[in-house]
Amino acid sequence: MTEGVATFFREYIKADSLFTDKTVLQSTYMPADLQHRDEQINIIAKILAPGLRLERPSNLFIYGKTGSGKTVTVKHTLTSMESVAEENGIPLKTCYVNCKLKKIADTEYRIIAELARMFGKAVPSTGLPTDEIYNIFFRAVDEQRQIVVLVLDEIDQLVKKVGDEIIYNLTRINQDLKNAQLCIIGISNDLIFSNTLDPRVKSSLSEEEIVFPPYNATQLQKILEHRAQNAFENTALTDGVVAKCAAYAAREHGDARRALELLRVAGELAERASSQRITVQHIDIAEEKIDRDRILDVIKTQPKQFHATLHAMLLLCEKRDNVFTGDVFEVYKSVCQHTGQRTLTQRRISDIIAEMDMLGIINAKVISKGRFGRMREITLGLPEGLVPKVKQIVAAELGMTNTVFSNEAAAQERLEAFH
Repeated sequence: MTEGVATFFREYIKADSLFTDKTVLQSTYMPADLQHRDEQINIIAKILAPGLRLERPSNLFIYGKTGSGKTVTVKHTLTSMESVAEENGIPLKTCYVNCKLKKIADTEYRIIAELARMFGKAVPSTGLPTDEIYNIFFRAVDEQRQIVVLVLDEIDQLVKKVGDEIIYNLTRINQDLKNAQLCIIGISNDLIFSNTLDPRVKSSLSEEEIVFPPYNATQLQKILEHRAQNAFENTALTDGVVAKCAAYAAREHGDARRALELLRVAGELAERASSQRITVQHIDIAEEKIDRDRILDVIKTQPKQFHATLHAMLLLCEKRDNVFTGDVFEVYKSVCQHTGQRTLTQRRISDIIAEMDMLGIINAKVISKGRFGRMREITLGLPEGLVPKVKQIVAAELGMTNTVFSNEAAAQERLEAFH
């Protein structure tokens, strides 16, 4: 067996690849020329330009759906700005933080400590008072005359984790600085995120706002064609492959990141099948694979209460076609009893069910029950072949075997009798 695998690897190395540079299709790739974002680049450049005169630029808030080019546009603009600053000896420093990353932006302390490290300060990951870590960061910023541009990507995730007080503190930092000036660029996929902020935070942060529109199918096709020229061998793509990728991504709200991922995965699947070219059939298979992986990743990263609710839902959907919110809540309470979870209110469980519906894990249709009011009728939105894997993930996250417990079974029996 070992020799067989070794032989496979030797043959793999010798075989021709469909790719010339796979990194071109990755979300972290920074193209030299950004397509269909000239307007946004110019607006951002004009807002930030005062920094090159050592004047503080306005804080900027950027909205747009996933894959609309927000992050890459900001990085592209800042790279040009840094280059000009360096040519002219202008003290400009940019700091980029992805607020979705764990162990960096999951607490107020950690994100300020990370910012302090960007200025060369050795600070522990934990242990100091929060006020002290702020002071270390403030002093580091103010050590010399400079303009600091702080980019907080997925800033809505940061506020969800630690609240908006950290944003207020950062936007007010200039009142305490004597030498340096700091401006903040916040990037969010949530178009209504700023509505949830404290008014004083919102007024400080959102001095300038830009909304990025999604790409349309034609724009996506041109982006993919441009990237494909550098990513694949000349004859690797058959007719219609790029167009189909663009059409799929346009259907998903113009997500360029998804389009690039779809093209990359299709290429990998074609290579694994020893195909000489990438066809539209590989695109279909890649889309199904990405959707499956996305659903599993989403479920894995949800909190325990989400898993308990989903476990109750899976149990009920095994036994009947029509499942309602009240049914789920009854079984959910039993799941909590077995797993040691705190039982949430039925209203909160209803919110979790609505979130599952939004993620596409279930389909929840509101129906009228006459004098009994309105309720959600629930069916699973998962592909049938994915259900066993989802059950395993949920059971593992809850620390339980993937079985129906006696109390859960009893709860279902009572519900059957009631209905």
